[in-house]
Amino acid sequence: MGRKTITGLQFRYGLWYIDKQVKGHGRICESTGTSDREEAERYLIHRLEKIRLATVYGQRIQRLWREAATKYLLDNSNMPSIDQTALHFRQLDEFIGDVPLDKLHDETLQPFISSRLAEGVSNRTVNIALERVRRVLRLAALKWRDELGMTWLETPPLLTMLDEKVDQRPPYPLSWVEQRILIDTLPDHLARMALYKLNTGCREQEVCKLRWDWEIPVPEVGRSVFLIPWNFGGRTKKNGVKNKDDRLVVLNDVAWSIVQGQRGKDEEWVFPYEGRALHRMNDTAWKKGRKRAARKFEEEFHTAAPAGYACLRIHDLKHTFGRRLRAAGVSFEDRQVLLGHRSDSVTTHYSAAELDDLIEAANKVASTESRKSPTLTLLKRKNG
Repeated sequence: MGRKTITGLQFRYGLWYIDKQVKGHGRICESTGTSDREEAERYLIHRLEKIRLATVYGQRIQRLWREAATKYLLDNSNMPSIDQTALHFRQLDEFIGDVPLDKLHDETLQPFISSRLAEGVSNRTVNIALERVRRVLRLAALKWRDELGMTWLETPPLLTMLDEKVDQRPPYPLSWVEQRILIDTLPDHLARMALYKLNTGCREQEVCKLRWDWEIPVPEVGRSVFLIPWNFGGRTKKNGVKNKDDRLVVLNDVAWSIVQGQRGKDEEWVFPYEGRALHRMNDTAWKKGRKRAARKFEEEFHTAAPAGYACLRIHDLKHTFGRRLRAAGVSFEDRQVLLGHRSDSVTTHYSAAELDDLIEAANKVASTESRKSPTLTLLKRKNG
């Protein structure tokens, strides 16, 4: 007499899948992760036993990290950062995908941490992934419940974060001479974008995706401003302005001249590149440009370029604008508006006189090398 076949298994796409109605529990629909029938049956028997123990004795069903990660992605599919979260979960899956939630702790996560650090990523990048693990485990312990009303996890473990200060590079505000060398060595399209960024304090995507539709003429001050919608997109359609407020962009004399020079190049994008919006400024052209700038600095001053200058980041341009505003004596409130930071006093309703005052404040840093800030030069570290 042949062995009795267990029902509830279907072979699809090279793997056995469970599709079975369980009394008092509901329907189970999941992959067994194997193409071997006997192994799939053993897995199904194991799952049914877990359900029986939970139903009869109130024993919590053991859930794998992969199940929890999948649920989190499905529950939060509309979250702006969900694509980045999915990337972190894919990286984690190799190391903890089959680990039960109640077995996750510092030791089980250590292989993942070691692997990522060996790839050269920063402690901050690793911590971003660990924070997402923390979030899932908290939800599993406090919110998610099974059919019996029991949480997926009894208690979330306390995970240790890495020390981000160990490898954190401080912001590097440019001096006027460093700015001049950098702009001279960048390709034309990047040079215009960088100079605009240095004079508006916009974030990278607020420059790359700047649209003519967002321009608002203000005849009383003789120029326009831009009002960037909070949900404009960014690198993905779900991204937008960081603080979720519409972003007012005030144009000083330099920024205004750049915008004027871009007119007529494209009907949609202010800074088009080959008929489209640039996905990011921090590309190969930027990295080659900053290397040329470091070499030119060394040739001009017969000394090695500061480390911060040699590996200048796009976001350092925003820091430069902010530092220059502060050095020029611009008030904290005006700096908040000009930099697009969240503030209870920030509004999208401004009189022409208020906009004129903001333009005047922004013009305090609309300078070239001839008007460099002695404060920034004095405080800059020689080692970058």
